[in-house]
Amino acid sequence: MSARPETPLLDRVHTPADLKQFSDAELVQVAHELRSETVSAVSETGGHLGAGLGVVELTVALHAIFDTPRDKIIWDVGHQCYPHKILTGRRDRIRTLRTKDGLSGFTKRSESVFDPFGAAHSSTSISAALGFAVARDLGGQCDGGLGDAIAVIGDGSISAGMAYEAMNNAGHLNKRLFVVLNDNEMSIAPPVGAMSAYLSRLYAGDPFQEFKSAAKGAVSLLPEPFREGAKRAKEMIKGMAVGGTLFEELGFSYVGPIDGHDMDQLLPVLRTIHQRATGPVMLHILTKKGKGYAPAERARDKGHATAKFDVLTGKQHKTPSNAPSYTSVFGNALVNEAARDDKICAITAAMPDGTGLNLFAERYPSRCFDVAIAEQHGVTFSAALAAGGMKPFCTMYSTFLQRGYDQIVHDVAIQRLPVRFAIDRAGLVGADGATHAGSFDVAFLANLPGMVVMAAADEAELVHMVATAAAHNDGPIAFRYPRGEGVGVDLPEQGTPLEIGKGRMIQKGARVALLSFGTRLEEVKKAAESLATKGITPTIADARFAKPLDADMILELAANHEALITIEEGAVGGFGSHVAQLLAESAVFDTGLKYRSMVLPDIFIDQANPKDMYDVAAMNAEQIESKVLATLGVAQIGSKSA
Repeated sequence: MSARPETPLLDRVHTPADLKQFSDAELVQVAHELRSETVSAVSETGGHLGAGLGVVELTVALHAIFDTPRDKIIWDVGHQCYPHKILTGRRDRIRTLRTKDGLSGFTKRSESVFDPFGAAHSSTSISAALGFAVARDLGGQCDGGLGDAIAVIGDGSISAGMAYEAMNNAGHLNKRLFVVLNDNEMSIAPPVGAMSAYLSRLYAGDPFQEFKSAAKGAVSLLPEPFREGAKRAKEMIKGMAVGGTLFEELGFSYVGPIDGHDMDQLLPVLRTIHQRATGPVMLHILTKKGKGYAPAERARDKGHATAKFDVLTGKQHKTPSNAPSYTSVFGNALVNEAARDDKICAITAAMPDGTGLNLFAERYPSRCFDVAIAEQHGVTFSAALAAGGMKPFCTMYSTFLQRGYDQIVHDVAIQRLPVRFAIDRAGLVGADGATHAGSFDVAFLANLPGMVVMAAADEAELVHMVATAAAHNDGPIAFRYPRGEGVGVDLPEQGTPLEIGKGRMIQKGARVALLSFGTRLEEVKKAAESLATKGITPTIADARFAKPLDADMILELAANHEALITIEEGAVGGFGSHVAQLLAESAVFDTGLKYRSMVLPDIFIDQANPKDMYDVAAMNAEQIESKVLATLGVAQIGSKSA
C-alpha cells in the first residue's frame, strides 16, 4: 500500500467553512494536497478518478467563496464529487468509497447535508439548481438553508436535451443561479457532436489567451470595473472571449472561457460573479480530466473508472478473468454478424467502450454511431434507421435506457419497427449501487405489445441472442445481459437464431420446477446440487424469453410438479408476473399449484459487491434452496430428505 501523502493544510479542513481562513496562495496548496489525497484514496478503493482530478481547483474555489451547505453545489452525474466529499466532513471515510456500508461513489442526499441533490445520471444539475433557486425565492426551507444554487456540468453532459430545457426555463425566469460549464473536451469517451465542436471554437484561438493574460496580469482590477461599470466589464470579458454566444441567447450572462486549473483566474472571477450576479450566469472553465496525475492524463479515458492501483506507476490491480466478459462477448458477436450483413449498424449514447461497441467502431466506423448523452434521441434515431431498412442495435445500459422509454413506446413499439435493444448491465452491478442497477427493463419492456424480450443465461446464449435479434425483422426485440465475466462455457463460432418464444430444459426432476430467466441459472444449478443431497431433484428450465412466454413449456411444468418457482434478476412486474398471469388465465391455480416468484426486493439496494447485493435480494443459491424447501414444506434440517 502506498504511503499516505503529506497534507498539512488539508488536515485543518473539517468543513468547507475552514477554507475561509486561507489566503489565495494557501488555497492553491490546499488544492495540491486535495489532489494527492484523492489519488491516494482511489488507489485503495478504485472508482472514478479522472473526473474528480479535473475539478480539484474548482472544488476548493467554490467551497472557499460560497457558503455551503446553505449554498447548494450540484455536481452533474457526480463522478467528480470525491474531492468535494473530502472537503465536506467525509475524509475519514473516503477510503470506504463504493464499498458495502461505505460512501457512495456519487452525491447522495442521505449521506450528507453537503449533497443537496443526488445524481448519478447526467444532465440534471441545471434543472435542480433552478428548482433550488425558485424554492429559495418562494420561501422554501430545507436542511442547511437555501442560498445560491451552483450547477457544475461537463461538456459531455450539456449535450443532452434536458440541459437546454433547463437553461431555456432558467433564462425565462431570470433567477439568480450559477452554472459552471466544466469543459474538459470529453465525457467518458471523447465527446461527439456539434455542441462539442461549438465549445471547441469558443476557445480555439487568441481570445482565450488574451483573457488569460488579462486575468493574470490584473487580478486585483477585475472586480473594480464591475463596481464602476458593470456593463463595460461584461462586454470586456465577453469580447475577450468570443462575443455573443448561444448561452446569452438563452438568457444567461456568459463569462469565459477561463483556465479552470489556474486559481489566479478562478478565484477572482468567481468572487466577482458571486458579488454581482442578479440573474443566471454561465461560467465556462477549461479543465483537463485526470489533471495532475500522469497515468490518468495518459489514459485514453483519462482515468474515468479504475480498479485499485499503485500510486507511483498507475498500474491497476485487476483480478485475472476466468472467462470473457458478457460485454466483450456481445461486442465480438455483433462484429461477426455485421461481417455477414451490411445492414447491421450500432448505436450507443456516450458509452462505446462500456457497451463493447469500441470493437464494432474500429471495424465498421461508418455503421457505428455515438449519439452522445442523448438516449431519447438514440432510440428515435434507431427507429428511423429501422424504418429506412437498416438493422439497428440500440446498445445501452439498462439504467440509461430508462431515459428513452417514451421513445421506445411511441417511436418503436407502436410502429412495430425492428429496433434491436442490446441491454448491458442487467441486474445488480456492484460498486455503482442503486443508480446503475438494471432492475426495471424487463418490466417496462415486456408489457409493450409486439416486443420480444430475452435474457441470456450464459455467454453462449448471448451469442445466440445476438444472432436471433439480427434475424428478427417483425417488430422490436430486446436482450439483456449482466456486467462482469461469463461462466466459462464454450462459445459457438457463430450464433444460431433461437425460435422466438421457446425456452429450454436443463434437467428433468420431480416435485418442484425451477424456471430461471437470465444469469441466475448458475445459482439455480448450485441450489439444485445442494437439494439433491436432501433427496430433492428439481426440474430446471431456462425460459430464455419473458415475452412471448413459452406457454407450452410453462404449463407442462405446472402440470407435472406440485410447485413452480421463477427466478429473475429484475423487479416485480417482470418475467414472474407474466408467468403468474399465464397460469391464472389457464386456470392452473384452480387445481392447487404452489407458485412462487423470486424477484428483486421492493427497495433500492446500496452498493456492495454483487454477491453481497444478491444476498440482500435473497437470490443466491442458498436462498433459492431455502425457497424450495419452504415451498415444499420441508423442514430445513440437513439430514432430512423430502
